[in-house]
Amino acid sequence: MRLVKKISPAIENTSIDLFEDTIQNLDLALKYANIDPEAVEILKHPKAILQVSIPVRMDDGSLHVFEGYRVQHNDTRGPTKGGIRYHPNVNLSEIKALAFWMTCKCAVTGLPFGGAKGGVIVSPKDLSLLELERLSRGFIHEIADFIGPEIDIPAPDVYTNAMIMGWMMDEYSKIRRQRVPAVITGKPIPLGGSLGRDEATGRGVYYCVKELEKIRKWNPQKIRVAVQGFGNVGQAVAKLLHADGYKIVAVSDSKGGIYSDKGFDIPSLLYSKNETRQLKAIYCKGTVCEMVDADFISNEQLLELDVDLLIPAALENQITLRNVNQIQAPVIIEAANGPISSDAFEILYKKGTLTVPDILANAGGVTVSYFEWVQNKTGYYWPLEEIHQKLQTIMGREFHAVYRLKEEKQIDMRIAAYTHALTRIGEAIESQGTQKYFSRGMLQQ
Repeated sequence: MRLVKKISPAIENTSIDLFEDTIQNLDLALKYANIDPEAVEILKHPKAILQVSIPVRMDDGSLHVFEGYRVQHNDTRGPTKGGIRYHPNVNLSEIKALAFWMTCKCAVTGLPFGGAKGGVIVSPKDLSLLELERLSRGFIHEIADFIGPEIDIPAPDVYTNAMIMGWMMDEYSKIRRQRVPAVITGKPIPLGGSLGRDEATGRGVYYCVKELEKIRKWNPQKIRVAVQGFGNVGQAVAKLLHADGYKIVAVSDSKGGIYSDKGFDIPSLLYSKNETRQLKAIYCKGTVCEMVDADFISNEQLLELDVDLLIPAALENQITLRNVNQIQAPVIIEAANGPISSDAFEILYKKGTLTVPDILANAGGVTVSYFEWVQNKTGYYWPLEEIHQKLQTIMGREFHAVYRLKEEKQIDMRIAAYTHALTRIGEAIESQGTQKYFSRGMLQQ
């Protein structure tokens, strides 16, 4: 393992683009947060960056070396927390930005964590399950000295799941010669996972929609919804909204999407997706399914649909200057991390689009991960109803705190959320002393 300060030029340029774009939100929020500027300066620099090489023996006997990262952004408010993603486009720029978002997300929700993120450059669909296990255990072997229940707690992210988290927890426990369930969250239930973790991010998005429903006095049956991304998060929020009567008129996965003005029966789409791994426009009674009329659309076309509510639940930078002028939805809830670039967001705000930012909207995942960490440390596990109730309380409380700040300051919800987060982080940093404190000289006896 090695701590790196310098990386290859290609990756470094990408890092500057994404990370610098992301932290611009801090300077904007500083105008409204009454904190010391030193707090902002600290948050502009990740605490530590780890780059590792992971040699994996493949099924055919060959050796392949994968590259991985772990970034700890800030631990002022507690141990760092953040997912691990497997994706061929993983790069340090992305991981730094995601770690920063996690710092802000934990502060927005009031969790006693800082932010971190990890990733491995790999196309997991090209690996066998045994190769995937070797890679997962190998990654933990390389970063074991960098993580821990009181240091940095990983979790699942894009293309990682509960089983992978179980392998990682087991590998860390072998290295430490003791069972350490609190080192990883998002684990299988029998290995110390928390009930409700699998749908927590989507459920958190759903609770944000329900708060907006109250504010805007929506009739769910008249609200047309498009969900980009039909993975774990997209499926969960679509299922919950459909059960409440919302009309889900479009959904998509990595291969494309489907659209029907009549709306879809979401349980049927879930059955098809999870049974066949394909997104099909069908209606099912039990296990008997039939095709229904629908238009095939691209992920880009889904974003541009004339709907009442748009939920990007895929990857970052889906709405940029390239397509922002074609976005018609008056309300967007960022279920993914960073689906709207900063410059595109500014254009949306100016034309009156209400955007619920990612650091608030998709914080349900890290919140229930916090619940899992607490349960692991106490050895006492909560029933599902209690977890849902606790999550709804936190999401509702912080949604209204951000919304009130938006109204009071006459700013958009993204800057309001960053202001809310920055205030909490700033208070923690100021508690350790800033120039204002130290310039006073010696303490009075």
